[in-house]
Amino acid sequence: MKVALTGYSGFVGKYVLRSLEDSYMNITLLGRSGVSSVRERVDFDLSEPTDITEGLRDIDVVVHCAAMVHQMQKADNNTAFNYHRINMMGTLELAKQAAKAGVKRFIFISTIKVNGECTTLSSPFTAFDEPTPKDNYGDSKAKAEKQLFELAENNGIEVVVIRPTLVYGPGVKANFASLLNFVYMRLPLPFGCITDNKRSLVSVVNLVDLIKVCIVHPKAANQVFLVSDDNDISTSDMVVEMGKSLGRKTWLLPVPLWCFKLVGRVINKSDVVERLIGSLQVDISHTKETLGWKPPQSLEEGFKNTAQKFFQSKNKNGRL
Repeated sequence: MKVALTGYSGFVGKYVLRSLEDSYMNITLLGRSGVSSVRERVDFDLSEPTDITEGLRDIDVVVHCAAMVHQMQKADNNTAFNYHRINMMGTLELAKQAAKAGVKRFIFISTIKVNGECTTLSSPFTAFDEPTPKDNYGDSKAKAEKQLFELAENNGIEVVVIRPTLVYGPGVKANFASLLNFVYMRLPLPFGCITDNKRSLVSVVNLVDLIKVCIVHPKAANQVFLVSDDNDISTSDMVVEMGKSLGRKTWLLPVPLWCFKLVGRVINKSDVVERLIGSLQVDISHTKETLGWKPPQSLEEGFKNTAQKFFQSKNKNGRL
């Protein structure tokens, strides 16, 4: 099996690359910088696509992890254009070249933001929902998905779309890492009342395992798959679980939800507050039933592995 991989220097891409190497797959990297452990690389820039059709001639499957990632700050018109140019147009151009080169399958790592930003309890997102993206990032991914499936109909290449929820794991950055650090420092956190929401998370181990299944499984062709740890958790319980994994007692202050909403309106960050106190659940029954798949790693194991890497980083930097 010959696999071409984009985004191999990103958080998810690094794990995909390592896992594919461990499986002794023949890997070609598509990108601007090489990795010494992999022999083949084709120069490719998603923001300025060039013709790499010849470099894809012997490839069986493309795993497309590269993207202009979601940015929390308010986007301007130029940012919106770049999301469209890179995540939609760049992705489509790569897929067209793959189809022309005879690649059998194109796996697109999308985002749950294609479905939307929040759910109500007991009404999780499914793979069959109409896309309702709320920001430019989600919209660019939704449009890319639509174009890819149209390409599949017209050119015969198989398309697989995977929409992860929040991905965490050893070496994770951004908000998850910041929260982990707050828990480690035993800081009081105002999440004691956020107990009734539910969030679906996915460990990078589970996501990569699903990607590997989608590389070879015949029933993955032309499907959309949602992915999570299959163990939804409230914000409060998530912080408590972080404390357990770090060996730290957590101090959760019982700040009422209306306080969060008020602060969100005052500082014009209501969307951020909603992600904190609201729910975002996914139903992965279609993924499990179609592929005969289940997450190999539990949420508890995922948190423990993340904490171990966190401690290693602290030791390396002399902060323990």
